[in-house]
Amino acid sequence: MKTRMLLSSMAGLLLLISCAPTPAAPTPNIALIQTSAAQTVVANFTLTAAVTSTPLPTETETPTLPAVSGTPDTATPTLLPGGVTATPILCDALIFDVTTIDVNVPDNSEMQLGQEFVKTWRVRNNGSCTWGAGYGLVFSYGDRLAGVAQPFTGAVAPQQEVDVSVNFTAPTKAGQYVSGWQMANANGTPFPRVFYVKIVVK
Repeated sequence: MKTRMLLSSMAGLLLLISCAPTPAAPTPNIALIQTSAAQTVVANFTLTAAVTSTPLPTETETPTLPAVSGTPDTATPTLLPGGVTATPILCDALIFDVTTIDVNVPDNSEMQLGQEFVKTWRVRNNGSCTWGAGYGLVFSYGDRLAGVAQPFTGAVAPQQEVDVSVNFTAPTKAGQYVSGWQMANANGTPFPRVFYVKIVVK
């Protein structure tokens, strides 16, 4: 009897469960899905940018500009049409011929102790400015030898040759001595070229 009642109760419970309504599926949130998709796309772009290497910019040459017109005071080359460069002429410059620069007292000339002598060099004004008042020789290096430059007697135009001289006194000690000199302008600025006297004192 008890068994029949238990089976009857279980059958009723199963019938009740099978007849119960099935819960409805939740309605999807469209805004949430769109936000999630957008975040995924952004993440993929970021990952791609991190992995893809950007090539470095190539190095380009700086163009050479022509020098400003006027009197040049430095040896900066000027770019001419056709890519040819021209070196401007310095205001203060000189050149010399190694075979004629020593007018007297050639290298290794012998001098007596304390002997006075005059050394003369022949140079050419190779600049664009005339040498005038205030121009002259200045001591550059080596042994001064009590040297005193002789003053100019007149103006020296561009491309003109001139003899320049210094009064020297040989040392009172035997030995070999070298005294280097340069031309300087009225402001005391020396020219680039240096020349010298070389003596042997006995």
